[in-house]
Amino acid sequence: MALSGRISAVVIVTVFVLSLISPLIVPYDPDAIDLDSLRQPPSFRHFMGTDNKGRDILARILYGGKISISIAVTASIISILIGISAGMLSGYAGGAIDTVVMAVVDLVLSFPAFLLAIGISVIFPPGIYTVMLALCAVGWASFARLIRGQVLSLKEAAFIEAARALGCSSLRVVLVHLIPQCIPLALVMAGLRAGGYILTEAGLSFLGLGAQPPTATWGSMISANRVFINSSPWMVLFPGTMIAVTAICFNLLGDALKEKFDVRT
Repeated sequence: MALSGRISAVVIVTVFVLSLISPLIVPYDPDAIDLDSLRQPPSFRHFMGTDNKGRDILARILYGGKISISIAVTASIISILIGISAGMLSGYAGGAIDTVVMAVVDLVLSFPAFLLAIGISVIFPPGIYTVMLALCAVGWASFARLIRGQVLSLKEAAFIEAARALGCSSLRVVLVHLIPQCIPLALVMAGLRAGGYILTEAGLSFLGLGAQPPTATWGSMISANRVFINSSPWMVLFPGTMIAVTAICFNLLGDALKEKFDVRT
């Protein structure tokens, strides 16, 4: 794997691990209001300052990182599973099944992804699970289309014909011969998609459709503190930086996986 991919993976894992052990690192409750420490700039006591309710920003960023990264990774995994299942069914079965599945995929892809995610988040009660549902609902279709294309190019290959000639059932052909060939492409797409999920989750939280207060996420922190961007810029700068760095790292990881697996689609 390329050096940029390794560094990106280390950064992502480090942020997530630090978020898991944040109570051992930062001696502040991320939700505890301290009226004596309102909007304090970064200092040795509060390395990233405090917000308009006196809450330690570093503690909230670490706590929010656990939520934001977990949502992105979980949504990517679920999208992969749905996309592989739909794409494999469509590409291998063909005929009417292919037509129906691709019609659903085209319908999903015809909507702007972020607007569709907003619509789903409005229909259901706002919260972490609603965000995951919205991300999966808009993300699986692109996986399905890519996997279908891969299956169409592979199902007439010589090794698949040999497997059929040896009497392998369709289920065995799919599970043993086709899915392993599609996993590298799915992993590359998952790395690239996770960065987008980070941004989408932050956008939904910014609009108040994600995790609800006082639960901290990077997007909700920016939303709650945006009115203080001129007088107390650290309240928005640090969570915004975390969103940007994490999304870039996921994209670089996806690019590194593409080079590693020699995926050119």
